[in-house]
Amino acid sequence: MKGRKALILVNTGTPDSPAVADVRRFLSQFLNDARVIDIPWLARKILVNLIIIPFRAPRSAALYRQLWTDEGSPLLVNLEELVAGLQEETGESCEVSGAMRYGKPSLADVLREVADRGYDEIVIFPLYPHYASSTTGSVHELVMKMAGKMNVVPPLRFINQYYHESPFIEAWAENILRYDPSGHDHLLFSYHSLPLRQVQKVHPEVPCGTCNCTEKMPEHGKFCYRAACYETTRLIATRLGLKEGTYSTAFQSRLTGKWLSPFTDRALLQLATAGKRRVLVAAPSFTADCLETVIELGHEYKSLFESAGGEELTVAGSLNSSTLWIRTIAELAGLRKY
Repeated sequence: MKGRKALILVNTGTPDSPAVADVRRFLSQFLNDARVIDIPWLARKILVNLIIIPFRAPRSAALYRQLWTDEGSPLLVNLEELVAGLQEETGESCEVSGAMRYGKPSLADVLREVADRGYDEIVIFPLYPHYASSTTGSVHELVMKMAGKMNVVPPLRFINQYYHESPFIEAWAENILRYDPSGHDHLLFSYHSLPLRQVQKVHPEVPCGTCNCTEKMPEHGKFCYRAACYETTRLIATRLGLKEGTYSTAFQSRLTGKWLSPFTDRALLQLATAGKRRVLVAAPSFTADCLETVIELGHEYKSLFESAGGEELTVAGSLNSSTLWIRTIAELAGLRKY
């Protein structure tokens, strides 16, 4: 296998089924991660296992039932298609695998299997464009913990973040163009929200409330999730030639009011009130359609917007397993066929 590389694509994960028991098991693994809920161990155990999961599992299961298809979990189906597409794109010089940080196929199992094959390089590619401790950071921590326990530490290379890379911006710009942004009154860029305290940890010397990252990328913003999201909006908007005032940035999937804002649902209500009848939503922090894009944006927020007077809310599909995204990943990972 001399000269051969392995590529491991990593996404967050999915329950095995939309049954409450499977959703409860998935949420337990996900929410007990110290990087996801970064509070002291005992407080996290009590909060997650005695409060959040008992109440959230049945509701989440109902949402997963709406999302589920005859093929199974869309996130898992997409990952399998993405792996197949990249295997064809990279050829025999690279073996491509897919893994989930939580659930199956587990990142731990996939990494163990790949490392045993003795590749010259293993490329870890988290499917998160923007670095966050709770996503990319969690993937890195698990990989390094496992690698450190192996007799032969595998040669690893991480793709850390790529929200600003030209191939990624071009991919999203071309994707959005399929939905004719000029035919809409407004383009809203919606990103997954995060607790403000997690964002603040990246630059404790600069309070989020006084940071100018909504206007330009600050020097301290390289690994700041909030700054990276606003930079993604600016770069895509510039690529599309959008005029000021015709687009904006918001954050979805919050749990409390102390998360990154403005919140997407409130932004949509404001747009409807302002007379924006046809709004296009793009969610560049998600590279695959999932519960947040299909159900939250496509069903819940669409209904909210239309009930407030909006005529049509269109959610741009994610990059998923498109040829454009497959080629973008290959380029970002530095992998070429043969």
